[in-house]
Amino acid sequence: MNDRAKTLTLGFVIAIGVIATVALARFVDARRPELNLVVADEHLYLKAKTARRLSLGFNGLAADWYWMRSLQYVGGKLLAHSDRVELNDLSQLNMKLLAPLLDNATTLDPEFLDPYEYAAVVLPAIDVQEAIRITRKGIDANPNAWRLHQHLGYIYWQQQDYAAAAEVYGQGAQIPGAPYWFQAMKARMAAQGGSRATAREIYTHMYEQSADDSVKDMARRRLMQLDSWDERDALRKVLSAQQTRTGRCPANWREVEQMLRAMRAPLDASGAPLDPSGAPYVLQSAKCEVELGPNSDIIVK
Repeated sequence: MNDRAKTLTLGFVIAIGVIATVALARFVDARRPELNLVVADEHLYLKAKTARRLSLGFNGLAADWYWMRSLQYVGGKLLAHSDRVELNDLSQLNMKLLAPLLDNATTLDPEFLDPYEYAAVVLPAIDVQEAIRITRKGIDANPNAWRLHQHLGYIYWQQQDYAAAAEVYGQGAQIPGAPYWFQAMKARMAAQGGSRATAREIYTHMYEQSADDSVKDMARRRLMQLDSWDERDALRKVLSAQQTRTGRCPANWREVEQMLRAMRAPLDASGAPLDPSGAPYVLQSAKCEVELGPNSDIIVK
């Protein structure tokens, strides 16, 4: 076959792929129900097996289409409810189609890692069991993808299933190229899985190792939360010491400013200590308690 014939053949194959992808998209769109963002979602409009047949062998392109649909679906829900979204609990957004969309993408292209990682990071706030199932599906299809073990171990840790988390990290440690700390994490989970030190180690490793910006941002925010917990514990000790000395809780932060400066806490112009996001902590004098301010970017739960 001469070069011209090869070029024509390649062009024909590409054209068929484009036509198949467009046909699949039109077929799905024609049968896709209108999504009402307030009421319950309908069932998935096209199953993975049907999409595989319609893709005419161009499963990778079809998987990309479902992956993009997944991102658009979540983005649309978040925009529609931006005034009341809690990132740690997305069940209020009724995203019933997210798991099936990600499942379709990974069925069409089992080696496509992005949907698995997205499922591991986002789905736990919607449906933990589906997050576990799809992440395990990714591990089965990609046994050398150690990041999926990292994500699955994290999901189990969030669920306080430290034995399962330890097992997953131990399995991941056997993968060539896996980080050295997987084995240490297995031992840590078995010994003290619920401690803040363990949490800090998990999030630090996730932030340093992940190539996904959404995962890095989640880990960064969780590290800030841990820092804030430690800071609030220290501030409560200051309030308790002042209460013991004077017989009452401080009425404002100025009364304990010297103690705050001694612990090198960052303060604003009013003398209030600042949390890791830069917002001032609020002193609840009646309860002698310290709380996050209304403008804080620290995760609450």
